[in-house]
Amino acid sequence: MTHEVKPCDVILVEGRTRISEGIRFLTNSAWTHACLYIGRTYDIQDQTVRKIVSDKYMGEPDDQLIIESVIGQGTIIRSLDTYRDEHMRICRPSKLSFRDMPKVIRHAAEQIGKDYNLRQIFDLARFLLPWYILPKKWASSLFKKNGSRSTKTVCSTMIAESFASAGYPILPLVKHSEAGIPQLFRRNPKLCTPSDFDFSPYFDVIKYSFVDFYQADYELFPWSSDSLLESEENDFFIDPKDA
Repeated sequence: MTHEVKPCDVILVEGRTRISEGIRFLTNSAWTHACLYIGRTYDIQDQTVRKIVSDKYMGEPDDQLIIESVIGQGTIIRSLDTYRDEHMRICRPSKLSFRDMPKVIRHAAEQIGKDYNLRQIFDLARFLLPWYILPKKWASSLFKKNGSRSTKTVCSTMIAESFASAGYPILPLVKHSEAGIPQLFRRNPKLCTPSDFDFSPYFDVIKYSFVDFYQADYELFPWSSDSLLESEENDFFIDPKDA
């Protein structure tokens, strides 16, 4: 996967925490967390953003970096290697121009340090749950106006707002005028969930090899001649010598 990912790719993660189980239930999707890949420090052309990253990240300059919002840590920058043992998916903004890529990364970088908005997760849950499950007095406050700029965010909202800063769509509402002219309305980023990037027609799902090599001809694949299968795996996989 590390060979396939590119700056501005959205990385979806199948979380295993208790909060992840709740998000999985509410969104009916395996993807419970999202982060934005920004590349290595020396990949960043915007000098202002490069300085932010250099000041906030204490790792190696060759590390592949992501920006994400995490419970208990807020919006942070860290290595993609953090999720090396997790089930992930790459969602690539297929039509995002090179001109707008720095805008997306810059907006995300400017969010570093914001607290995680746990209240928004509960509000989103109340919004997504059927009305008959919760009393009306427990209705979601997601759409209540707040004059001050929020100092808290969650993973998918932060990324949605970053793409919105470049005018890039995720799941817009499309309506047609009486003259038949289509008009797009940007969805409230507070409603964005990790699965939206998976469903969005404006993001491609990038498949990557299970192993770190590529063969032009399938006949050259190194099918093993020595069995390494465990006893419980024998029913699910075929040993080449038995094929």
